[in-house]
Amino acid sequence: MYDTQTSSDEETSSVQQESPDSPEPSCVSMKSDCSMDHPPMRLNTQKKSSDSPEPSCVSVKSDWSMDPPSHHKSSALRRKSKLKTSLRKRFECLYEGTAQQGNPTLLNEIYTELYITEGESGEISNEHEVRQIETQSRRAATEDTPIKCNDIFRLLPGQDKPIRTVLTKGVAGIGKTVSVQKFILDWAEEKENQDVQLIFPLPFREINLMKDKTLSLSDLLHVFFPETKEMEISKDKYKVLFIFDGLDECRLPLNFHTNEILRDQTKETSVDVLLTNLIVGNLLPSALIWITSRPAAADLVPSECVHRVTEVRGFNDPQKEEYFRKRISDQSLANTIIIHLKSSRSLYIMCQIPVFCWISATVLENMLSEAETGEIPKSLTQMYTHFLILQTNIKHEKDYEKNVTDEDMILKLGKLAFQQLVKGNVIFYEEDLRECGIDVTEASVYSGLCTQIFREESGWYQGKVFCFVHLSVQEHLAALYVHLFYKNNSSQVFSRDFCAISMFLKHTLSDVHQRAVDEALQSKNGHLDLFLRFLLGLSVESNQILLQRLMKQTRTSDSNEETVEYIKEKIRTIDSPEKSINLFHCLNELGDRSLVEEIQQYLKFGRIKEVKLSSSQWSAVVFVLLTSEEKLDKFDINDFVGRDNKTEQLKALQKLLPVIKESRSVQLRDCGVTGEGVAALTSALISNPSHLRLLDLSYNKISNSVKLLSPVLEDHRCKLEILRLRYCDLTDEGCAALASALRSNPSRLRDLDLSGNKIGNSATQLSAVLEDPRCKLEILWLSDCDLTDEGCAALTSALILNPSHLRNLNLSRSKLGDSVKLLSNVLKDPRSKLETLRLYDCGVTDKGCAALTSALRSNPEHLRDLDLSRNKIGGSEVQKLLNLKDDPHYKLEKLNYYLDFSSFLRNSGW
Repeated sequence: MYDTQTSSDEETSSVQQESPDSPEPSCVSMKSDCSMDHPPMRLNTQKKSSDSPEPSCVSVKSDWSMDPPSHHKSSALRRKSKLKTSLRKRFECLYEGTAQQGNPTLLNEIYTELYITEGESGEISNEHEVRQIETQSRRAATEDTPIKCNDIFRLLPGQDKPIRTVLTKGVAGIGKTVSVQKFILDWAEEKENQDVQLIFPLPFREINLMKDKTLSLSDLLHVFFPETKEMEISKDKYKVLFIFDGLDECRLPLNFHTNEILRDQTKETSVDVLLTNLIVGNLLPSALIWITSRPAAADLVPSECVHRVTEVRGFNDPQKEEYFRKRISDQSLANTIIIHLKSSRSLYIMCQIPVFCWISATVLENMLSEAETGEIPKSLTQMYTHFLILQTNIKHEKDYEKNVTDEDMILKLGKLAFQQLVKGNVIFYEEDLRECGIDVTEASVYSGLCTQIFREESGWYQGKVFCFVHLSVQEHLAALYVHLFYKNNSSQVFSRDFCAISMFLKHTLSDVHQRAVDEALQSKNGHLDLFLRFLLGLSVESNQILLQRLMKQTRTSDSNEETVEYIKEKIRTIDSPEKSINLFHCLNELGDRSLVEEIQQYLKFGRIKEVKLSSSQWSAVVFVLLTSEEKLDKFDINDFVGRDNKTEQLKALQKLLPVIKESRSVQLRDCGVTGEGVAALTSALISNPSHLRLLDLSYNKISNSVKLLSPVLEDHRCKLEILRLRYCDLTDEGCAALASALRSNPSRLRDLDLSGNKIGNSATQLSAVLEDPRCKLEILWLSDCDLTDEGCAALTSALILNPSHLRNLNLSRSKLGDSVKLLSNVLKDPRSKLETLRLYDCGVTDKGCAALTSALRSNPEHLRDLDLSRNKIGGSEVQKLLNLKDDPHYKLEKLNYYLDFSSFLRNSGW
């Protein structure tokens, strides 16, 4: 299972002191959003001393001289070897939910390579992590920069700045902790990264247990790693890597902006001060730092402290199949399971999360290999309910059965799951358990009974941590608890004074559901979205029958019709298209697909433009398009609304923003977009700037509102290649803002069309972009832009400085006159690769034409298409060009021209 840690060996640390009956610690890493409400942190602005070394490595050096005696060298080598051995024993096994049952698996035997990318995938998402997974599943791998786990500190081609701190993001269960585990194991087995001499893994969940301690950095290392007791932290002897796994689990304040600055590694202070100074680089500025986090907490570390961001994306489709074939020895059964999961779009997308692959394999292997009569799970609620049943069946095989009933255990664990979910916690300490009426002894019994649901972990530092095997398991148990609470709300097993659950003291099941819908919609980060889907799914009759195998209960007679209508009403009225997507998932759990099927028919037969859609129907369009297996390569507003209905087009634009955000080509030509529409478009694009390749806003009167696009265009993650803004009423101010944004990020754009905008001399602003050696622009259209001599001179000057990329230049309908002679200097440059030059109606004279002819004779290799139509050029000059066209030595293939017969007659003596 992924995002897990291994159990520790008894030789790992002398600090760990467990009672004789303490279970062998398993370490399933559960990531919480416990710190999501913390204010954004700011880096202390006090500068480091000028002699601080550049980040490259950290050294741990003892008191002896730089050339220590050989027996000291030997002692140091023994300590490093002992640390490697300790880490190898700790991390060589992977426990897929069964650590305390004694069924470890060697990590190297089952490890499946994860898909990891370099760079940001976007800003902090306010969506539930399952929605983030669904979004990622639609994106093409070609737009990412893949990176192997063992290479995260190595420079990629074209990079030259040293990497000190790496932040690795990923949703719960996606494989962050297993990536850390594999990295450490490969190092300990001397397979990879042998330039690193010491690795110190310090999980935040274990550091939390020391939050009230006062000690030095050396003391902290001695506590976790006794092998370092004879080492003194200093400079330039050992290259050291600190790994802080699970930033989102951190319960320290991490006050980067107020904590004291600390450079003395022997000075005692709080653990919070030690960590912030180590991460910032005040302590051990050359130490390598690796931090992992769920996305919601990733911004707790100031961005200026992070030199590389990576993202664990989990399994891609081939890796999903590879996992099941490794996990299940019967290959025929593995194939059956893969086929079943592929038949359900929602389940197969979830298999991007390795932990869900393990849950699915556990359930489906059991159901398909035995004489199981129940329906094979096709929804998330069914899958997780079967998983819970399976775990209680395992419990029945243990000796504890008579002491703990299923109902008692599920109710108490469900209460813990719900209460901590509301708080945003997915790891729990003893004080959290006590708040839910569970003592430590009872919790240990539960973890012994249901090791694949609830875990007790003991790390290197003395102390116990509890968690559910995955966030989704916690969400399912929390939903089950609320469902049972409604059915038994007169029972004494529920505490009426617990305000979080008292919100569900309602008269009917519909009341409970409606309150849950409202709470989920009010959540700023969507943390109740999956809980809501589970809660609604549990009320369906098929799941009610399943629950009878778990609990002594009667099936509810309540109808879900009121709930369905309430959700549809919310879909009609809420402004957020993103939130409506989860409500459609809820309708699916309730078995109502009426809205979706109606829209699918419209789309299938191309009738979507013929129908005036309601607000809820537009939301259904978004849901259908975003959950389709087809990639959203192109979005054209005219595919959804007729060209003549500008009002409806604007309405559709607002509703379809989530679809636009996931499209690589966005065509919004002549659809009445104004400044308000550009602002909305920018808000959608900025959340995913690396995806878009083509944006066409031509024939919309956006004027200076083009400035609103600047945050997208200047973002270093933006990979826009084609930008078309024909006849958009751009002014000098708008052109200046556009040029400024492109100067910030000039290397991606290949095609820029500003035709029809009266920018005049503002074209000089573009010259600063064109002359930048990073600029790779290949097509530039400035037709009908009132370009003047000054503007032409500036463009020409820029192209002379950077002539090797532009292939197509259109300056038609500009009053250039003899200024066209300046362009000849570009054409004659042997570095010029210009293939197409359009000078239609530019006032080109015989002199200008002669200059062009001369330039072509100097550099005949590239120009293929020359348009001189509607220019007053005499026949003799045209003939010289025609001669070049007919000469096989020249590449000119197409010549458009307009003869000035008056000039021709004068030159002929008439």
